[in-house]
Amino acid sequence: MRFFNTEGPVRADKHYLLPPLQRWHLDEVLELIEGEKYFLLHAPRQTGKTSCLLALMAHLNREGHYRAVYANLEGAQAYRERIDPAMATIVTDIATWASDGVGDTQAPALAREVLAQTPPGSALGVFLSRWCARLDAPLVLLLDEVDALVGDTLISLLRQLRAGYTKRPKAFPSSLVLCGVRDLRDYRIHSSMQ
Repeated sequence: MRFFNTEGPVRADKHYLLPPLQRWHLDEVLELIEGEKYFLLHAPRQTGKTSCLLALMAHLNREGHYRAVYANLEGAQAYRERIDPAMATIVTDIATWASDGVGDTQAPALAREVLAQTPPGSALGVFLSRWCARLDAPLVLLLDEVDALVGDTLISLLRQLRAGYTKRPKAFPSSLVLCGVRDLRDYRIHSSMQ
């Protein structure tokens, strides 16, 4: 029996839904991805952002031109401005989503290796570079709940993504979606040290 769901991503086999990829301008999103763009997706809670990202991941992986991976970064929120454990959590979570979501079983071992050898403040960039270099297709990374990060942790994430941008598409994500409730361009990044 199907029912309406307002508690997280919808599943076609269990929930009534509007087809997620028809809820936005898919052609425009695909144009951004083909153009190797990094872009933001923001909307209020419970409007279908995660369902759309998961559907986009499935669509891209089915097409076969890209390797698309979704990851939820909310787990790092608890560390607030403690960059070391937050970055370790982000790297670990992305690798776990890659393994569980698209069967990249080598990603968690690579994450552990990078975290053991690299300062956490640059671990995300190093992990993404090494991971992308071994993939057989350009990576499209879909990062959800990015606005759960604050202060120095958010700055570190954004700076590492910016620093690797020139290495794409061979050694860094070809395209990246940062998703959340707030538009990061309007988000005031503050530190408790101010």
